[in-house]
Amino acid sequence: MSNFGPLVEVGWLRAHLGEDDLIVLDASAYLPAEGRDGRALYRQAHIPGARFFDIELFSDPETGLPHMAPSQGRFARLAGELGLRNDARVVVYDQKGLFSAARAWWLLKLFGHARLAVLDGGLPAWTGAGLATALGEPAPAAPTRLQVAFRPALLRGLGDVWANIDSGRELVLDARGAARFTGEAPELRAGIAPGHVPGSASLPFTELLEADGRLKPAATLRALFAARGADGARPVVTSCGSGLTAAILLLALEAASLPEGALYDGSWTEWGGREDTPKALGA
Repeated sequence: MSNFGPLVEVGWLRAHLGEDDLIVLDASAYLPAEGRDGRALYRQAHIPGARFFDIELFSDPETGLPHMAPSQGRFARLAGELGLRNDARVVVYDQKGLFSAARAWWLLKLFGHARLAVLDGGLPAWTGAGLATALGEPAPAAPTRLQVAFRPALLRGLGDVWANIDSGRELVLDARGAARFTGEAPELRAGIAPGHVPGSASLPFTELLEADGRLKPAATLRALFAARGADGARPVVTSCGSGLTAAILLLALEAASLPEGALYDGSWTEWGGREDTPKALGA
């Protein structure tokens, strides 16, 4: 199914749920200030048969930064424990509509999974269609041995973004709210300076979403990207606070049929948490 993804609608998932080659993942995650537990909420209500994809587990525990991509070995081990298979179609969703599901989608892409989609509108779209949810946790899936193919072109580090300030080869889009980008609003984490990477452009992820959490139509997305200079001529790198919502911009690029982008994994938590990085204020 070469044309699978990047989005599927509730009607499609309802029609295909339970098929042998379909795996559904609840990748709900919340910011520390929200005080909510994605797994606990998953146990209260999830799409029947969905497995919980723990973004905190699928992270590098050694960096001191939140949500950093894990090593190939760690990813392969955790994905195998979750029962993921190379030949499976994987649909990811979250409890908000679209927030953290895109991060799981990007991680799976980063490690080479091809048949991927995000449920447009997430769990709210499912329940809003009057469809049933399940309680608790299903029995663990049979473990698998996943073949991982790391795609470094989808990932950027601090040095890449720093070098790009002078070269301007890539367009850095910041998914945080506009007031955080300008430095008018404080950061969500203590000890993080305000502002943005010099030369980057602001595109809050919320501007890409309808009120119900679905992505806006492809033509609207293309116009929003073009207004920031992302028209396909220059490679795009996305950033946010800690690597979650930057992935929404990457998903939207694909939904808009624009060239695939890369994610600055450390995002502003890394950049703004260092004293030696240059920082810009204002628009």
